[in-house]
Amino acid sequence: MNTHNPSKQRLVWYEADQRTRRTMMGAHLSKELRTKHATRALPLRVGDSVKIVRGDYKGKSGQITQVDPKRNKVFLQGFTHKKNDGKEAYVGFRPSNLELTTLEGKDKRRTSAKTPKAKGKETKEGKKE
Repeated sequence: MNTHNPSKQRLVWYEADQRTRRTMMGAHLSKELRTKHATRALPLRVGDSVKIVRGDYKGKSGQITQVDPKRNKVFLQGFTHKKNDGKEAYVGFRPSNLELTTLEGKDKRRTSAKTPKAKGKETKEGKKE
């Protein structure tokens, strides 16, 4: 997205294909996970534990029970509100307002730690500057 115009950003989201939306459903990793996996963010999955970093529930943690890419919402266990008819409904959170604290461990490619990439330029002799 090359624009700061909110209506154009929403339009990009609504017109995005399913694969693009999946990558947009990512959240930043905690500092421990960031150093372990050598990446800044990963897509959210059911079973991941997250910490809420913005909004009314800031500072609380929960486990993801449902991910809805069509509505750009993530639903956490234990976060519900009462509707006018008395029924309970899950509170939807935007992925950008969450921080991954632990990953669901079934996918080996996602949970295996990666080595951090070396920073700096290599010279002809193969040494870092």
